[in-house]
Amino acid sequence: MNRKLTIGISTGGGDCPGLNAVIRGATRAAILRHGWRVLGIADGFDGLIFPERTIELTLNNVSGILPRGGTILGTTNRGNPFHYVFPDGEKESDISPRILENARALGIDAIIVIGGDGTQAIALELHRKGLNVVGVPKTIDNDLLATDVTFGFDTALHTVTDAVDKIHTTAESHHRIMLVEVMGRSAGWIALEAGIAGGAHVILLPEIPFSVQKVCEFVEQRERAGKRFTIIVVAEGIQVPADMEQALANERRRSQRYGKANVVGEAISLVSRREVRVTVLGHIQRGGSPSPFDRILGTRFGVAAVDVIARGDFGKMVTLRGSHIGAVPIAEACRGVRLVDPEGELVHTARSIGISFGD
Repeated sequence: MNRKLTIGISTGGGDCPGLNAVIRGATRAAILRHGWRVLGIADGFDGLIFPERTIELTLNNVSGILPRGGTILGTTNRGNPFHYVFPDGEKESDISPRILENARALGIDAIIVIGGDGTQAIALELHRKGLNVVGVPKTIDNDLLATDVTFGFDTALHTVTDAVDKIHTTAESHHRIMLVEVMGRSAGWIALEAGIAGGAHVILLPEIPFSVQKVCEFVEQRERAGKRFTIIVVAEGIQVPADMEQALANERRRSQRYGKANVVGEAISLVSRREVRVTVLGHIQRGGSPSPFDRILGTRFGVAAVDVIARGDFGKMVTLRGSHIGAVPIAEACRGVRLVDPEGELVHTARSIGISFGD
């Protein structure tokens, strides 16, 4: 495409470090390499529902955003245009035609959609309805198919590892069992890698069923070996064992708000008769300045998305495989979740150095 284009950039779903690196990389590449006009779409797809929120992105207003966490465009995980609920509580409705109409009115030729599986699924449907879309994968959970790594994951990994390091000293001083709950709704990549990096003794993953009894037996083994404390890293998406459901019915209900690590911690305390403390890291994992790796990957993804638009190759999502940046159909990226392999090399490594998975 040699003519001057107007492209949009949208960030949807949960925020994470590195979003601004993508926005900056795409904006600079679009302007400096192609002379295109760039529009920033506010708050996910909301900026196309309410086009007055759309702003023009220039070299000046993306200057200095590379080290900033979050997204200068804002984001939301409640703005699905195919099932949209307006702030006044109006019934769910499909307002995708409004998205397409407003995109045309703004003169947008293509949109770079930065987001996780939910956002990419919406982007795919909009593409099928006629919107020129290029996806950029984003999730700290690192669970998107078709790409080896998503930006934001590395920074979250650093944050969690640092927290586990700090938990070690207080756990050892007070001879406690300490649980650290981390993000990982469907896949346990953060828990697994931060658990290994932080020297955790037990890692509980959505992909590996566990029992509280097995965890307590492992704690007892450590006691007999003279280790009077245990660090347990828990992914938020673990399946609570059936043997806990009746005994901890109230805690299980509370877990919907306070985290499953609280349920597991209470069960471990009852079975082991040991002092247990739980730390839920929550949204701290999404915050902070992106790591150098995430700044570079975000920049590479932003530039690659512009290159895909320049080729007119829409309906694709940029990916990292090995050391190579490429692009695959968004449909391929949305066909499932990239899970931890219970028989894979990373789990094997963890088991080989004495880490228990409670199974």
